[in-house]
Amino acid sequence: MQDGHENKGRQSTRDGQRATKPEQKAPSGRLVELTRRAFVSGIGAMALGGCAASRGHGVRLGLSGEEALRAEFDRLYGPRPDERFPIPAVKRRRLKPAFYRRTVPYETREKPGTIIVDTAAKYLYLVQEKGRAIRYGIGVGRQGFSWSGRAQIGWKRKWPTWTPPAEMIRREPHLAKFAKGMEPGLENPLGARALYLVQNGRDTLYRIHGTQEAYSIGKAVSSGCIRLINQDVIDLYDRVKVGATVVVLPALAPSQKIAAREVHSHAL
Repeated sequence: MQDGHENKGRQSTRDGQRATKPEQKAPSGRLVELTRRAFVSGIGAMALGGCAASRGHGVRLGLSGEEALRAEFDRLYGPRPDERFPIPAVKRRRLKPAFYRRTVPYETREKPGTIIVDTAAKYLYLVQEKGRAIRYGIGVGRQGFSWSGRAQIGWKRKWPTWTPPAEMIRREPHLAKFAKGMEPGLENPLGARALYLVQNGRDTLYRIHGTQEAYSIGKAVSSGCIRLINQDVIDLYDRVKVGATVVVLPALAPSQKIAAREVHSHAL
């Protein structure tokens, strides 16, 4: 009786196990399968999401950096429609980044407001407070190399007329038509602004002036004195006072021996 009861119980248990095993496996299998799918899907989503985020972040950084550079260039060298003769924007490919207007740490004994012209390096510095200066790229003409020393700003002019010197007319006879002066405008060699240097009250015939020829900045050119792109000479003109000191360094002075020395540069 006991054996039969036990056999029945064992059979019942075995039957119960056989009956319950499929019920246990099915949920377990579905759960494992669902979990596996969810895990794989989750990894895929995270991978795709991470890729998209990384790619998107990279694109945003790239575009943001490029846009920031363009915005900075446009701020410095964009069009000036408010001028008497509207000035077009400078083309980026025409002006090398090394000659963009910048503020730079600058060591010098000259007081703030002084202009220092380094004809060899093709830079003009306007000395500021606390050991800094605003640096402008320049082009240097034949007359620009012909004189060095200390002078003062005798006077300033917006949209000046230009009168070629007699010796220039003899050298270039086609300029005789401007013997009484060339009218202001974008084609005028003095550009949008001119600063006139005097020494002991006498005109040195040395000029700091504008130009529309951005490609000439950073180079030695055949004529003129010290030229800045028009947008830069307007900025300089607005900052400099009549009577300010101008120091023109000798063209052949090694940059490491000059009194004023630039030590580092940062975008303005």
